[in-house]
Amino acid sequence: MTSPLYNASVPVFRQMLGSLKDILAKTEAHATARKIEPDALLQDRLFPDMFPMARQVLIACDFAKGVAARLAGVAVPSFPDPERPGFADLRERIETVLAFIDGLPQEAFADAATRQITVQPGTPRERQFVGEQYLLHYGLPQFFFHVTTAYALARHNGVELGKRDYMGQF
Repeated sequence: MTSPLYNASVPVFRQMLGSLKDILAKTEAHATARKIEPDALLQDRLFPDMFPMARQVLIACDFAKGVAARLAGVAVPSFPDPERPGFADLRERIETVLAFIDGLPQEAFADAATRQITVQPGTPRERQFVGEQYLLHYGLPQFFFHVTTAYALARHNGVELGKRDYMGQF
């Protein structure tokens, strides 16, 4: 029997990271066709105090691997971020995270709903969750925020995208 938290996490991360990879491919093609410097798109922000597109992608990947690892009760792997990631770096990161989450055994999620999870979200202050609360009220909203922001940045820059591109294959 598959864990409900496995079903609500790993397949969702897989779907949305796949769509993010496709969005990046369309964004790169857009830049190439219009002779736009890739960094102009990857370093663009919706507002000056927000992270740029490349960082949004990296953070979405961090949430996918971190949430899945914590729910499975395994160590969160550390992947060093490139200083100024390009499209190839971001595709590679997505593939690395997909390989990691695909390698997590479904059985490891058996007790995920009640597993105690501690995180330190960007501050020295710890935050305590039980697994179900962590996934539904923290992990997934954070993940979707960063995927959506990357999509919005691409769309804002003229990349022809629609809801199907955002949703990906399901």
